[in-house]
Amino acid sequence: METLRERKKQRTREALLRAALELFTARGYEQTTVDDIVAAVEVSQRTFFRYFASKEEVAFGVQEMTEAYFVEAVRRRPADEAPMEALRRSVLEGWDGLGEIIESVVPIELHLRMYQQIESVPVLLAAHLRRSAETEEAIARVLAEREGLDVDADPRPRLAVAVFGGVMRVTERQWSLREDFSLEAIRALTVAYLEQVGPALTESWRDAR
Repeated sequence: METLRERKKQRTREALLRAALELFTARGYEQTTVDDIVAAVEVSQRTFFRYFASKEEVAFGVQEMTEAYFVEAVRRRPADEAPMEALRRSVLEGWDGLGEIIESVVPIELHLRMYQQIESVPVLLAAHLRRSAETEEAIARVLAEREGLDVDADPRPRLAVAVFGGVMRVTERQWSLREDFSLEAIRALTVAYLEQVGPALTESWRDAR
């Protein structure tokens, strides 16, 4: 059972996380300092660094939760599903649970607005790409384990995840540039783009015009 002290620590962490994202999206990531964040929560710098190693780490605090959620969603898919179908279903069937996880910490709208910062700030975009590569490696290993493969000897798990990850990055990028910056919009765009993966890879584009 969670103790009162543990609940207090969790509330402090979430308060710092929410304050940071609010400041990043209102002022800009580079214009916001750790001092600004701790002042908003009325705690010390020492308290901040007890929960987060850096400003970059707090910027990706919610995304870290979503990444872990997706890896576990893939791990839980039925064993008889083909790898690409397991990836697809993990995304399309995971929206509601993912939304609940995000909402338990920050408003969905705030999390979505943070994507605009990530796409527009070079240091955040570089960190995002690095994190995406790490998540893709974790998922490739999950797929290899599901299929009874050696991920270092068989390229298929990494290739499948690379294709899927590329689709998700294109989806995020195109969604962040649109006027409808909502969860429903990215959900619809994700569905549309995932449905195009097979035809894009196996069919003639000229015949489809």
